[in-house]
Amino acid sequence: MNSLFYKNKSKRGITDKFLTGLSSICAVIAILPLILVVSYILFKGGTQLNLDLFLLEPNPAGYADPGGINPALVGTLIITSIATLIAIPVGVGGGIYLAEYSKGGAFSRFIRFGVNVLSGVPSIIAGVFIYALIVSTRIIFGSTYSGLAGGIALSILMLPSVIKTTDEGLKLVPNELRQASLGVGASMYTTILMITLPAAFRSIATGVILGIARAAGETAPLIFTALFSYYYVAGFDDLFYEMGSLSVLIYNFALEPYDAQNKLAWAASFILVLSILSVNIFARLVSAITNKTKRI
Repeated sequence: MNSLFYKNKSKRGITDKFLTGLSSICAVIAILPLILVVSYILFKGGTQLNLDLFLLEPNPAGYADPGGINPALVGTLIITSIATLIAIPVGVGGGIYLAEYSKGGAFSRFIRFGVNVLSGVPSIIAGVFIYALIVSTRIIFGSTYSGLAGGIALSILMLPSVIKTTDEGLKLVPNELRQASLGVGASMYTTILMITLPAAFRSIATGVILGIARAAGETAPLIFTALFSYYYVAGFDDLFYEMGSLSVLIYNFALEPYDAQNKLAWAASFILVLSILSVNIFARLVSAITNKTKRI
């Protein structure tokens, strides 16, 4: 019977403790860069916060007063909203087709392969593609760089996460629910809209929120599409002109040789990182609340 008990000083026990400790150290090393980067950004950017930061336009390089990030903050919200409005219907629709209508044929396998490839494509490729398709051709009302073009570029980056989470979320819905709905005379459209989509809401919402978090922090696509603007967003027409964003502001001002502009870049970094963290935390809360509701 004694052979069944765990022996701390045995060779197996010592090996187990060593490997457990080694895995713990590796886990700490893996998360340490994230903690250091976020902590440094919060320290450097948090000290630059003031009310004018959220109300004023950024001043050009060389000014002692760097101004604020209002146009870039509003521009980020607008561009990300455009991307979301494009990616959600297309992504959810694509996921519904893959999960509910496709029969595992060659076309559906091709779509899944394309989605997997698209999720690994560098973001700058999306920017170059939209630049060639929209910006250089002036196809949208004769405009070149614009907030609308930036939103379209970011929607390409959001699509893979929305399609994949919708597809996988709908696959997890028990077939008994579909059969019960169809058995009482409901159409496939009604079954998807009223039964399977609400059941998969947690997965879909998480994918959408994480897609938004990724899009909000992208820089390269916006350099090729939305470019940058120092001025306030005054109306709907501004969608068809250059538009500021936090990520591009950080890129531009971090390269300036002036301390004032560098401080503004740190402040914008703080706001951007805090926003992305908040979106990710919100995604976790949505998932947790949905799980709790299902258990009840």
